[in-house]
Amino acid sequence: MTSPSLRSQIGQMVVVRASGHLLDHQIRYPQWEAPRDQLHRWISEWNVGGVILLGGTVAELALRTAQLQSWASTPLLIAADIEEGVGQRFPGATEFPPPMALRAIADPAQGEDYARQMGAITAQESLALGLNWILAPVVDVNNNPENPVINVRAFGEDAATVSRLATAFIEGCHRHPVLTCAKHFPGHGDTNIDSHLALPEIPHGSDRLTTVEIPPFAAAIAAGVDAVMSAHLMIPAWDATAPATLSQPILTGQLRQNLGFEGLIVTDALVMGGIAHWASPEEVAVQAVAAGADIILMPADPEQAILAIEAAVIAGRIAPEQITAAVARIAAAKAKVMPPPGETGGDRLVTLHTAASQKIVRQILTASLRQGGTCTPEPEPSGSPLNLIIVGNLLNMPFLDLASPAIALPQALGYQHRIIEPPQLLERAAPQPHPHNLLQLFIRGNPFRGTAGLAPEIKAQVKCLLQNGHFGAIALYGSPYLADWFRVNCDPGLPWAFSYGQMPAAQDIILNILLKRQISPSLRFQKFGDEFI
Repeated sequence: MTSPSLRSQIGQMVVVRASGHLLDHQIRYPQWEAPRDQLHRWISEWNVGGVILLGGTVAELALRTAQLQSWASTPLLIAADIEEGVGQRFPGATEFPPPMALRAIADPAQGEDYARQMGAITAQESLALGLNWILAPVVDVNNNPENPVINVRAFGEDAATVSRLATAFIEGCHRHPVLTCAKHFPGHGDTNIDSHLALPEIPHGSDRLTTVEIPPFAAAIAAGVDAVMSAHLMIPAWDATAPATLSQPILTGQLRQNLGFEGLIVTDALVMGGIAHWASPEEVAVQAVAAGADIILMPADPEQAILAIEAAVIAGRIAPEQITAAVARIAAAKAKVMPPPGETGGDRLVTLHTAASQKIVRQILTASLRQGGTCTPEPEPSGSPLNLIIVGNLLNMPFLDLASPAIALPQALGYQHRIIEPPQLLERAAPQPHPHNLLQLFIRGNPFRGTAGLAPEIKAQVKCLLQNGHFGAIALYGSPYLADWFRVNCDPGLPWAFSYGQMPAAQDIILNILLKRQISPSLRFQKFGDEFI
């Protein structure tokens, strides 16, 4: 006979995904996000321990988190992937540039201070909206420029920089009662495959792993990080038979024992392509727990995962004491972030997207900005110069609309805009040579893209256009590696500027550099602040 108490304990080890929107018809990813009744059943009947949210405005999110907690007999961990601030996922809150922007700041102490403030603001805004688990920082060392998924999400390309800035971010977060999470153990930086799509391999030996990949995790643990997330990676030097997420030698041996980590071990999402085809969904969940995971994130079917883990305990594959220890760690983590009984949390509420937080965002953008060429005063453009915008994904551009500075500022000067997505042929969209034509590129590594930059054939077309004088200035947003390519392949006198950020504030700063020879003060976008370079 099965034990209901065992099943309830295992439920606490499961975190499911849900939409931040309130209504079922707003769900964007039905394959991953449960409708209301199913979500209610998982929380109230299956006692799942947490929910990870994506989508919805900040107003919706505040209502959603309160709704979810009202369904739970055991308070929930409510998490979000907000590595770049709450506004990265939920419009209306503060959005920061990617973490790699901080490594580009000349004064290391200033970069650490910004990382600390970034963590504190993210934590403060999270609490205001009912989030209590920040799935950040990324502590991978992005030492592979072709990495399509980590890339600018990392704090840097060497272990010392990542350790320093990630530690500061954690310190900032811990000014408030939230949980943090270092990811993706034991290090996803040196891959050219996105584990959302397939299973990468880190081929390096143990000495290299312990000197490059592991130090940032050790630093995060020393800084008191609350959780560590596993990576869906093969690490043959440590386990040639199973991915890290399913590896007892890696999760228990390396992380729990060698590094002495006593907090929560959480898997990356079990629906990701890098792990989903390893075994059946139920077997993947069982192997993750057997390997040492305290929390399994986004199993394909939470109910079946709970039943499979329960059966594995009864069959002796997983020791009951392991479940007890995991649930105790989860309870301890929840005790850190749950308000005392009767407290509404109203005294924690803050105004989101404040002038102070926006000032810090602009300071980071300005301090990390790169530029070159020569901007000389010129009259307003004659004719109809083209504002050609290249984006990574036309169907996912939260940073770009008709009111965004990338479109609105040039349009005020008579530019005609055209937006294309590779692999569209540039020849069909390319302008005639004109001294004022503007090229803007919004390209960065991101999950599910599968690539970190422009394809070689697109680079060849862009290089040809540059050599033939088709553009008078270039604005680059997102990838520093693409900026390096342009710096090498552009005429040294051609004005260009690069920002790690893609948000409107970044566009505003860059275009007030590249177009200030033409833009009068009355046309500048005051709503993004009044500090201009």
